Amino acid sequence: MTTIAPSLLSANFLELGKELERFDSIQDLWLHLDIMDGHFVPNLTFGETVLKDVHKFSKHPLDAHLMVKNPEDYIDIYHKIGVHNFTFHWEATHHHDRLIQRAKELYKSVGVSLNPATDVRVIPDYILKKIDLVLIMSVNPGFGGQKFIDGVFEKISYLKNFKEVHKLDFHIQVDGGVNAENAVKLIDAGATNLVAGSFIFKAKDNNYKSKIDELRK
Repeated sequence: MTTIAPSLLSANFLELGKELERFDSIQDLWLHLDIMDGHFVPNLTFGETVLKDVHKFSKHPLDAHLMVKNPEDYIDIYHKIGVHNFTFHWEATHHHDRLIQRAKELYKSVGVSLNPATDVRVIPDYILKKIDLVLIMSVNPGFGGQKFIDGVFEKISYLKNFKEVHKLDFHIQVDGGVNAENAVKLIDAGATNLVAGSFIFKAKDNNYKSKIDELRK
């Protein structure tokens, strides 16, 4: 089953506890946390206090997507919070292998994210064999109201083929403009993990399960 990762950035933060409860009965779900520092991207989002509460009130794995400079500075902080997956941007550091080695000591899952303009082949084969997830951005991080970038399909297909050739099992995650229309194509191309924000949280009568089912179909 395709893992769905609702992006909490689209949730109603005045009712965050109730929002989290609506996902309790849904299987194969991660809670996607867009962590922005105002430097790597021009926006700021939630910090440690909010993440601690999310971990306390939800049983689902926390999926941290760090859109920050110096992601190595966050490794210990988010481990203590209880984050399951730690994803950093390839463009945000020069010491990829060192960062991955350190993060793998603490996290069950470690991922690398790529901006739309970054070629997927920039990640060396030996790194792909170490990590647990590659996050393909289908919009530019940190900016709202963007159109889905079709170029992601080529990246997904490349990663799918790499996995098959080398008998690997890392997640191929896609984030940005994901909806019921493009989810089918993304899954067919090889995506195994879909991040969705407004598509889920704008569901009529807060029926988030129905929107998640739509993505999985």
